[in-house]
Amino acid sequence: MKILVDADGCPKGALQACLKEGKKRQIEVWTVANYHHRIESDHHVTVDGGSQEADMKVMNLAEPGDVVVTQDWGLAALILGKGARCLHPSGKEYRHETIDFLLEEREMKAKIRRSGGRTKGPGKRTDAENRQFCEMLVKLLDE
Repeated sequence: MKILVDADGCPKGALQACLKEGKKRQIEVWTVANYHHRIESDHHVTVDGGSQEADMKVMNLAEPGDVVVTQDWGLAALILGKGARCLHPSGKEYRHETIDFLLEEREMKAKIRRSGGRTKGPGKRTDAENRQFCEMLVKLLDE
């Protein structure tokens, strides 16, 4: 088992929680980000700045039993298909039962943006989200 972090868009609090729990449990934590990000990690993979490069690297590194942290719903769907667990930085676990709904929502929002509309982005990260993420990460690692 290892923890894989799609670090391109991972909030600092979630990344720190992964590094802390990995060290505490002697589980390798792999971070993947493009060269625009400076990530301090024992196992960091830097990819080019192209679209989806970090996601594809995370996908290629993931194995059954791993825990993957990502905000990307499409990547989450692929990770679930590989038999790994997947966690959003807000602390919500991606599940087979709900991933189709999330992908439909993503497509709907993309259509709105393509037609010139705007969709609401995430708000400022809260301490409650950091706690919820850490609690869920611990739960997944303990299972």
